[in-house]
Amino acid sequence: MPVPVPRQRDIPATESGQAVLYTAAPATAATGVAQATPQAVAPTAPHTTPLTLLVIEDDPAGGLTVPEILDADGHRIRVRTARNLTEAERLLTPDVHCILLDLSLPEAGARTPGATATAVDELVALRQVLRIAPRHAVLVLTGEDEAERAAEAVRVGAQDFLFRDELDGRLLSRAIRYAVERKRADIAQYKLAESKLRAQENARLERGLLPTPLLEGSDLRFAARYRPGRSRALLGGDFYDTVRTPDGTVHAMIGDVCGHGPDEAALGVELRIAWRALTLAGLCGDDLLSTLQEVLEVERPCEEIFATLCTVDIAPDGRRAGLCLAGHPAPLISRPGRRARLLPYENSGPALGLLPRARWPRRQVELGGTWSLMLYTDGLIEGHIGEGKERLGQDGMVDMINRHLDRGLSGEGLLEASVTEARRLNGGELTDDVAVVLLSRAEG
Repeated sequence: MPVPVPRQRDIPATESGQAVLYTAAPATAATGVAQATPQAVAPTAPHTTPLTLLVIEDDPAGGLTVPEILDADGHRIRVRTARNLTEAERLLTPDVHCILLDLSLPEAGARTPGATATAVDELVALRQVLRIAPRHAVLVLTGEDEAERAAEAVRVGAQDFLFRDELDGRLLSRAIRYAVERKRADIAQYKLAESKLRAQENARLERGLLPTPLLEGSDLRFAARYRPGRSRALLGGDFYDTVRTPDGTVHAMIGDVCGHGPDEAALGVELRIAWRALTLAGLCGDDLLSTLQEVLEVERPCEEIFATLCTVDIAPDGRRAGLCLAGHPAPLISRPGRRARLLPYENSGPALGLLPRARWPRRQVELGGTWSLMLYTDGLIEGHIGEGKERLGQDGMVDMINRHLDRGLSGEGLLEASVTEARRLNGGELTDDVAVVLLSRAEG
């Protein structure tokens, strides 16, 4: 026996006793797809949870009746109704799984904003439902003489359509189950495609941030490690590069854009590419960093963004280098028979983007015949030691490197052991990205 669709006053509260609103945010620039706000809870209830259908129709007499319908497990599908889209948006609580929209709703014949007086969007109501409920399955109800309009509704985004005169419990029950499962499959497919796109974006950023060094003709050995922070799928703002110019000088740098999003990562790529181009063009020291600051000021998304940078230029004979620091930790040098130590860092300049017309003095340092020079970002030294607030710091890092050197580690093995130990001391993944570059020379 058909039962009338219950009105708003018959709708029970959620288990918490409160109705939870479901709203949608505007489409994102990256995907063009409307994303649910944190208030919106996706209808991901397991199959054993009774389904709930929200009917949107404007018959003031409540003439539309929905027969008693059962899900695949024999549970009665709960039915609610709304007279208009405003009421429907308020009733879109998390336990609603499917929406049945009557295309005869007055909004369905409304003019689209900006359209001419004769242009009517016959599916404006459906488009609004899809906007406010992007993760819900949607069925449309129409007359048999509107088959073309019903097919267009499916092309717009509805899961299926039903003819009003053929509505019965068995057909509706099957349509609801099919629509819910199809919507779940569509969401899963969308998430899979999104993850693939993010992986591709991550690969592009990685190629930009972590390039192949240009060291052909040099006797220096190169090694590097990068470990992203635990809270991000994309790489952060750490970047590095190493090139050899025609005069035989080897230039190396490492930097860190403050922040951890894709904008910061993209800015890191721009700074690294600019550094390589300027270096190959012959700039060095203060001239190079001043130009990089101009690039950062033009390209950064907001004035609060800055970047730290460490650059070294190693003479063709490999025995001395020029060092410039822009708010960045000083490199570490190790030599045979000596304890590893930090290079001098007094009189370093500010981070790029903090002070207009800043200067970055270049300091000459002696390297010797055989040495290893390690450049790193602050993610390596800012991890905690145990459960307290104490951090590893530069002194702790120097001690850690010396322990690994005493074990005979070098090159890739030294970097891997150091990053792994920093993670272990932190009690888990480091919260910030870590980039480490090691240049080594053996005289003889």
